[in-house]
Amino acid sequence: MVEPTWTPDPTAVAGTAIAQFSHGAAARAGRELGTYRDLWTWSVEDLDGFWAAVWDFFDIQADGTRTSALAEDTMPGAQWFPGVRLNYAEHALRHANDPAHADTIAVTSISEDGSTSRTTWRELNAQVGALSAWLRSVGVGPGDRVVGYLPNTTPTLVAFLATASIGATWSACAQDYSGAGAAARFAQLEPTVLVAADGYMWNGRPHDRRKEVAALRSALPALRAVVEVPNLDLPPSPDTVPWAHATSVPAEPTFERMAFDAPLWVLFSSGTTGLPKGIVHGHGGVLLEHLKTLGLHMDAGPARPFFWYTTTNWMMWNLVASALLVGAPVVLYDGSPAHPGPDRLWRIAAQEKVAILGVSPGYLLGSAQADLWPGRDLDLSHLRTIGVTGAPVTESSYHWVAEHVGPVQLASTTGGTDVVAGFAGSAPTTPVWPGEISAPNLGVAVEAWNSDGRPVVGEVGELVITRPMPSMPLRFWNDPDGVRYRDAYFSTYPGVWRHGDWMLVTPRGSLVVSGRSDSTLNRHGVRLGSADIYAVVDQIADVRKSLVIGAEIGDGSYWLVLFVVLADGIELTDDLAADIKDAIRVGASPRHVPDDVIAVPAIPHTRTGKKLEVPVKRLIQGHPLENVASKDAVDDFDSLARFQDFRRFPATTGDSR
Repeated sequence: MVEPTWTPDPTAVAGTAIAQFSHGAAARAGRELGTYRDLWTWSVEDLDGFWAAVWDFFDIQADGTRTSALAEDTMPGAQWFPGVRLNYAEHALRHANDPAHADTIAVTSISEDGSTSRTTWRELNAQVGALSAWLRSVGVGPGDRVVGYLPNTTPTLVAFLATASIGATWSACAQDYSGAGAAARFAQLEPTVLVAADGYMWNGRPHDRRKEVAALRSALPALRAVVEVPNLDLPPSPDTVPWAHATSVPAEPTFERMAFDAPLWVLFSSGTTGLPKGIVHGHGGVLLEHLKTLGLHMDAGPARPFFWYTTTNWMMWNLVASALLVGAPVVLYDGSPAHPGPDRLWRIAAQEKVAILGVSPGYLLGSAQADLWPGRDLDLSHLRTIGVTGAPVTESSYHWVAEHVGPVQLASTTGGTDVVAGFAGSAPTTPVWPGEISAPNLGVAVEAWNSDGRPVVGEVGELVITRPMPSMPLRFWNDPDGVRYRDAYFSTYPGVWRHGDWMLVTPRGSLVVSGRSDSTLNRHGVRLGSADIYAVVDQIADVRKSLVIGAEIGDGSYWLVLFVVLADGIELTDDLAADIKDAIRVGASPRHVPDDVIAVPAIPHTRTGKKLEVPVKRLIQGHPLENVASKDAVDDFDSLARFQDFRRFPATTGDSR
């Protein structure tokens, strides 16, 4: 028997939102829902009743008559709350009109150098109103696209909310992407306004991005205006609108209520197989899913500061923004999590009296390796929950948190950019077992399926979702017939969402996610595109072919490795390896730089010429050669076999297909 490292306190549970919700849900269901498992079972059996209960509990404001919550129970193509009109930003800012909260802090923004700004709900509301009025003045309206090339600061949050308030569609990426990398995403959207910072700080160094902004701007011919945010206070760029001008006239925002499935934002896939896919999510689906996640699972709310380390590249930025929906003050940090020291995030959590802290599994491992003892050396008395996502969390990290941080809930979660939400995680009512995710999330019918398409318990299978979620994509951008969307998630099991993760369901109902079953690079929780790396490496004269692999290793680390076939007569020297890494850093982003560059004689492909990324990844993770690929499907099986020499750890994900 595995003993939990954390168990719920019945006294504390009684005051949580999920406890209150459960009482109302039991009355609605007409049966006892005394345990989390009872509540979850009802939530996936009666999706219509569950999501109607979420709507009522969080007092959704909308026009139109609500009939059913789930009018069309199909995947893809589910239809949620037909006939109603609402606006995400209206709910994110409603605490600004509450006299009890209007003059309390809504946003705290911390720069790497320690400079801090604080914005009240009333001030946030006024800034959003000012920018939304300016956007309207330059002709931006419902359905138009506004994009942000921005760091994780208050102006980014304001720009998003202003865009959403007028019914336009938002998309953003961080400035560690080159101008060309950002353009690969934004140019698809044909945006009308670009909001861009002059640069950002990282590891104590300022990064002037004005040239990259100019390059991005030139790739977006439909732009009507560029708003420049003075993040580094550099001299302004020509032909841009200063942020101060665009927000100079405080105003009360006017919210454009949109159809439930109107686009709210576009998030982009990693670009593993080519041009990044634009994933479109709707106002209503995100609103309900994030209220459920933040309000019920995390018990976020007023006077409970919410701080999750993220960049604008990652869906966790979107979740941080949504903490405003439940009235939680948000803490933003723009900079390296290890500058000036490895305890930076812990110090911010103590300084800001954070109740919910979000980090990556790698940050916990790094804290342990640095011999940190945050619970002893800092005042973390306000900290209740540590959220962790982006990769599997090692058992040792659970024990380290219990011993070196204190009696806080370590809430490991799994989900994805695809649904901008979680599939499984924790709640104030669920125990925490080391190495495990406590439970499926409410309203998420998640199972592990074997290669025969049957649910399994106690063995590894494919993570699948068998019933719709409100935050599933409305569509992919520029995919009018839905072919790419269906192929991405529903081609393996028709009508069932296959996510691309290996997962095990334990007999007690907890889950263990052990890594990607596809070739998406997922470094420290940030999904990266192999295509971005190939686009750079393909231009290097000394490199003939390449293969990039990101593999979760059994010790909890992540190995991003670039294999290269070099031109005749060329050897892989330290200088050449450094040049390749530098090219990737400049042409893609610092996050894309591999840990190692290794020369190999050949790269294996399928018979149709596709690089065998997944089989090579599985060999590195220790899977037997005969289980990773069929010999007659590979153009050069001997070249595939050579990758067995790079095994890093015995298999941890199992073989289910």
